[in-house]
Amino acid sequence: MSAAIITMPEPEVQWTLPSRGRVAMFSLIAAESAIFSIFVVAYLFYLGKSLSGPTPKEILRVPIVFTICLLSSSITIHLAVRSLQSGKLGAFTRWWFLTFALGAAFLAGTAIEWRHLIYDEGFTIQTNLFGTTYFSLVGLHAFHVLMGLMALFTVWLLTLLGNVKREHAERVDVLALYWHFVDSVWVVVFLVVYVIGR
Repeated sequence: MSAAIITMPEPEVQWTLPSRGRVAMFSLIAAESAIFSIFVVAYLFYLGKSLSGPTPKEILRVPIVFTICLLSSSITIHLAVRSLQSGKLGAFTRWWFLTFALGAAFLAGTAIEWRHLIYDEGFTIQTNLFGTTYFSLVGLHAFHVLMGLMALFTVWLLTLLGNVKREHAERVDVLALYWHFVDSVWVVVFLVVYVIGR
């Protein structure tokens, strides 16, 4: 007596295209990563090659508090997105604003550091190779933080006006990807400038 083999049809795997916004953001992040890579390599290449002072060790202060602020904002934006996905608009508004405040505190810290370097130390982008690469790399990151803050503030304002709802969670999450990228880049910049470079 031969046993019949019964085969079950394999379930069809449903595959959907990712959203255009997500694809566009990942494309932007890839392009921006390439730009930051060039600036980081240039910084490392010219490190220690300045013919005159000052050196990073002599004038740079490690911005630990402001770094904690920026990295914490990745947690708060994640909590904001999750709140919106759950339909908790009040929690979303609070977490989102806290993200903006932490990012603004970081940017203020960069401004304070630059003021000290320029006015107290007389250190500018023209001082030496270190000045050129430092202000270029940190300035590029600060510009990206500023753009992110403008986007965060716009979403927060639209939320207060009642224009952001649960169904917009996917779009908000796309913006959160950019903010996570800005935070991740700072980890690299921090290590290169304030750890390896000193």
